[in-house]
Amino acid sequence: MKKIAVFSLLISLSLIFLAGCTGEGGPGEEPQVGQEQGEEIELTLEELSAFDGSNGNRAYIAVDGIIYDVTDSSRWRNGRHNGFQAGQDLTKQILEDSPHGVRTLNNVPAIGRLKEK
Repeated sequence: MKKIAVFSLLISLSLIFLAGCTGEGGPGEEPQVGQEQGEEIELTLEELSAFDGSNGNRAYIAVDGIIYDVTDSSRWRNGRHNGFQAGQDLTKQILEDSPHGVRTLNNVPAIGRLKEK
């Protein structure tokens, strides 16, 4: 009976290890759009503006044409972060003004792309 328990434990640990080794990209790799939320969304800038994090709305930002969901980020409470408001294309601000640049976007899901009107 003890051998079966040990064998079962080894199998379980192996499965957990394998599950943790699935395609997560490293720093500097292109974000996998839609990977976290299922299907990729496409929004115009006008549509993106509705996702500003206020009044219970989700908080999305766009950077370099990619839409990120910052709703669950502790740094984006109510859709605001260091004077920036979600619901906008923040490419210039993230690339030129932000001290951390795009590297912290690896911590939030890329869920879609901006589209032209």
